[in-house]
Amino acid sequence: MDSINLMVEEHRNIKRMLKVIRKYCFRILKNQDVDYEDFYKIIDFIRNYADSHHHGKEENMLFNRMVDELGPAAEKLVTHGMLVEHDLGRLHTKQLEEAVAKVLEGDEEAKLDVIGNAIGYADLLNRHIDKEDRVVYEFARKNLAEDTVKRINYETKVFENRAKEKNIQQKYIDLLKELESKVAEQ
Repeated sequence: MDSINLMVEEHRNIKRMLKVIRKYCFRILKNQDVDYEDFYKIIDFIRNYADSHHHGKEENMLFNRMVDELGPAAEKLVTHGMLVEHDLGRLHTKQLEEAVAKVLEGDEEAKLDVIGNAIGYADLLNRHIDKEDRVVYEFARKNLAEDTVKRINYETKVFENRAKEKNIQQKYIDLLKELESKVAEQ
């Protein structure tokens, strides 16, 4: 298993969800019907696929090894770049969840916070993914020791096998397809 190729593939799925998010926000902006409960599905995808599943591999298998093995350049790139953006994404997600709850309680003005946090998250992640795919992953491929890459690939395989037992990939790809079909209807 090539762990970096798998992470790039997961990025494609995450970017598909980012398009869904934008479409939901555009519907809000156009005062069209929006099922705000669907935002909880989006948040579930973000937290459990994009963050726990995908970022979990990055943070616990790849990034830590880059920092340990590749020194100050990796420290700056990972710790002061990628990890900060992961945390900012988590903040947007938390605030999105709070805003959705307020809308569902009847607070019309909270729709602004739904849009602001959802679009903020989507914009952040689009730029973040591009940096990881073009810079971070390539830096890792070119500079990590072969044994380190083999260890990361092995750990990723074990991680994915556990996730497969819980049906993580399929569950969230199915959820993604469901939401894509909803925004494609109009």
